[in-house]
Amino acid sequence: METILFLAHVESAGTLSKAAFEGLNAAKSLVTALGDAKLVAGLVGETVATAADAIAGCGAARFLGVAGPDFAQPRYASDLAAAEALARAAQATVILVPATSRWGRVAAGLACRLGGRADTHATCLAAVNGAPSITRWYYRQRMEATQQRPQRPWIITMEPGVQAPWSGSPAHAALETVSVTLPAEARRTTVTGVQSPSANAQTIRPDAKVLLVAGAGWTKKQADGQPHLPEAEHLILNFLQLAKASLGGTKSVVDLGGEGQPILSFLTHLNQVGQTGSTPRHPKGLATCCHGEEPHVVGWRFINERRAVNLDPNCGWARGKADVLYVADAFAVMRAVNEMLATQ
Repeated sequence: METILFLAHVESAGTLSKAAFEGLNAAKSLVTALGDAKLVAGLVGETVATAADAIAGCGAARFLGVAGPDFAQPRYASDLAAAEALARAAQATVILVPATSRWGRVAAGLACRLGGRADTHATCLAAVNGAPSITRWYYRQRMEATQQRPQRPWIITMEPGVQAPWSGSPAHAALETVSVTLPAEARRTTVTGVQSPSANAQTIRPDAKVLLVAGAGWTKKQADGQPHLPEAEHLILNFLQLAKASLGGTKSVVDLGGEGQPILSFLTHLNQVGQTGSTPRHPKGLATCCHGEEPHVVGWRFINERRAVNLDPNCGWARGKADVLYVADAFAVMRAVNEMLATQ
């Protein structure tokens, strides 16, 4: 019988993130599919009781927690020690964690300490012939593979945004505290503060309903023979603020800076989507001033509704790669859209 350990870290407010609830739902689905498996929930944080109560109705057989000031902030040594202690206490054969930066950095080390194996970026969990199975994408989402492993424990990081989050009513969880004593060398890394952009400066919003992708056309010469970078930046940032949208960029536009050409100042490689960038999963996407070339479209594989604005009626978006193509000037379109959004 498999023992599925679901691991999550508790946020500073004592709550669990959306990625954690998604991972919990995936763990529950796997337990149901296996039939004879047992679910154990393990939490790490400064305080974990409130988070445990929030998921008390998930059907876990045990609720384990590692708590204390040493586990409030992300740190490889302390997170690894906590995860190892929880895994041994649960006698877990499969360990499922959300693919957050905090758990992503310790997955391989945890597998090494436990003598198991680790696989990252799983997008689906299932039972095949009575054994756990994962689905992963390779070559920038061009190939899909289904994998199984005989080694135990098997550590799996679950990609966020591919599973509906678990929901249930809070209750009292019978929390078991697992004691972890950290040596002095495990406390060498300390968090001295957090720096984050203001809400208006934030351009990457994974939970946004709309993704706006900017292409290199924004930086090129317009109808009057001159580029209009300041106006382009104003239109894009104004739309992001009004629509609470997320911003993506094609490889061509984010590479312009390295070529010494004018660029959109707020676009970096972190915004890049496509074959060599991220694969977003927003409900809607609007591509502007880009041509819908194949590498870019690969990055839009999981966008539910795809629309594009381009002056060229024969661009790549017009060849079945967009649900709707607006043959128009993106500057004029976004100007009108922003005026409409401002009145709502």
